[in-house]
Amino acid sequence: MRASILCIGRLTREYQQVWLHYEGLTRPYLDLEVFEAPEIPLAQGEQRARAKEGAALLGLWRKNAFTVAVDGRGREFTSEEWSVFLADKKLAGYSHFQFVLGGAAGLDESVIEAADMSWSLSRLTFPHQLARCIVLEQVYRALRIERHEPYHH
Repeated sequence: MRASILCIGRLTREYQQVWLHYEGLTRPYLDLEVFEAPEIPLAQGEQRARAKEGAALLGLWRKNAFTVAVDGRGREFTSEEWSVFLADKKLAGYSHFQFVLGGAAGLDESVIEAADMSWSLSRLTFPHQLARCIVLEQVYRALRIERHEPYHH
């Protein structure tokens, strides 16, 4: 399986440690690539930041990938349901998935509309850097569940 993470900004040192941990765990299961667009300061206004970041994310779009916009209004899954969802998409012929995450202002509607689906990590709100780590952890967990392998963390 191949996964692309399209996101806003770079991870700070605190989040890098979590990311590197899960990136290492996914290596046997996943060909992973990350594309980062610059974060627009919220001082420019949330709508403007979303629009500029959205345009940048659309410019990073990977063709022929099943695209998941990570958005709080999206579909919620349990980890088991998420695993089945991804497995079903792979059976339908998808081998490349891209996960698109916005910055502090969230995703622009243009990005959500262009995606194949919208996924909510929770009804809670997370910092965008933490959400990026959660996406990777949940993809890793889904792959382990699909293979009936134990998961301990």
